[in-house]
Amino acid sequence: MADVENVIIIGSGPAGHTAAVYTARADLKPLMFEGFSAGGIPGGQLMTTTEVENYPGFPDGVSGPEMMMAFKAQSERFGTRSLMQDVQEVDLSQRPFRLKSDGVEYLAKSLIIATGASAKYIGLDSEQRLMNKGVSACATCDGALPMFRDKPLVVVGGGDTAMEEALFLSRFASKVTLVHRREVFRASKIMLERVEKHEKIEIVTNAKVIEVLGETEVTGVRLEDTVNGETRDLEVTGLFVAIGHQPNTQVFGEQLDKDERGYLVTQADSSYTNVEGVFACGDVQDHVYRQAVTAAGSGCMAAIDTERWLESQGEG
Repeated sequence: MADVENVIIIGSGPAGHTAAVYTARADLKPLMFEGFSAGGIPGGQLMTTTEVENYPGFPDGVSGPEMMMAFKAQSERFGTRSLMQDVQEVDLSQRPFRLKSDGVEYLAKSLIIATGASAKYIGLDSEQRLMNKGVSACATCDGALPMFRDKPLVVVGGGDTAMEEALFLSRFASKVTLVHRREVFRASKIMLERVEKHEKIEIVTNAKVIEVLGETEVTGVRLEDTVNGETRDLEVTGLFVAIGHQPNTQVFGEQLDKDERGYLVTQADSSYTNVEGVFACGDVQDHVYRQAVTAAGSGCMAAIDTERWLESQGEG
């Protein structure tokens, strides 16, 4: 029978590695599955971010991958064991909890879920080719970069997130064009009004992006009218996709409580889920802030909650 781990951490973004640092320092000897962050990307969404300028402690900025390598080195320094694998099955119906990865079963007294959320993209080959070369899914992360300052930018989306992204980018861009495929917006009335009144933001409805233009960097987008099918090119330096995120919770099925958007529900002021001994942190349970620093903070919370819970079970 497999050894029973004190704690298994699923996910290797800022939340997962912060939880690993704290649980490892508490001598819980955490085991981490790295592969189940941001749709199977070890290191989470920061691995797709070129420059991080808003994380405390990096006055000159740092690349996303470089930051996550530092996170990993720190957690492993204290004894975290990492497996660059996905978790295919999770059984929370009994304790110890049972997980399967690459055909091997793992047992755990407690579980920290830090699987993150994946940004939804339009689905264009050109969009993927120009990722981090002018294409982004996070204005807060990338909007202030020099490559976007005083340049025309486009935001795709029709909800509050798209409105927030457009308003944020208007601080830096020469102009922001908000493109929505329908006539009616999902955004709240107050957010839409702010965008409509902003002198640097133009709204284009009944249009969709069908191509991102440029060879080595974004030079424009091709729009198609969803009513008459006509196309036109729009000259921009950056494309910000704001059509939502998908929390990575598929492997847990219906075993854990989720909100209407699919994010894991945690108890107030804690990382406790509805299953005793299972804790959630980072973007998998946060659809409001979605920042590396808030994810790291919630990873700390999950680690402390886990340590205290194990002590209450006589397992400390």
